[in-house]
Amino acid sequence: MVDRFEKFIFMISEIDRFWHKIAADEMEKYGLKGPYVVYLVALNHHPEGITPMALAELCGRNKADVSRAMSDMREKGFVTKLASEGGVYRARLMLTEEGKAAAEKICSIAARAVEFGGKGIDDEKRAVFYDILGLISENLKRLAEEGLN
Repeated sequence: MVDRFEKFIFMISEIDRFWHKIAADEMEKYGLKGPYVVYLVALNHHPEGITPMALAELCGRNKADVSRAMSDMREKGFVTKLASEGGVYRARLMLTEEGKAAAEKICSIAARAVEFGGKGIDDEKRAVFYDILGLISENLKRLAEEGLN
């Protein structure tokens, strides 16, 4: 059981570490931090814009992290904030043209990384893998929320 835990944690950590390295290397070209890649991808999937609160929930980040990242990205010309009568957390964030170009390139790189990482895995095994990974994620989420008792 412990061997299985160690193997699982080690492999997940390795995948996470390698992905963060790839993201940091690519985002550095834009003068942005590696973790911001998740925001570029999410904003790219919401061309109509998304509120900071919705972005935080979608990306699994807190509002302060989103606020810092969006401030950096607005300063560098990648994101714009649309005016809103509902206050700062209701204003929609959207990619600028420069942001869209960067997001499309980052999404392309992410797709290539996923493709490369999945070399040698046929469609059937890939489907099973994602089903199992999703089940593990849901089970651990429930355990984290409810505790071990």
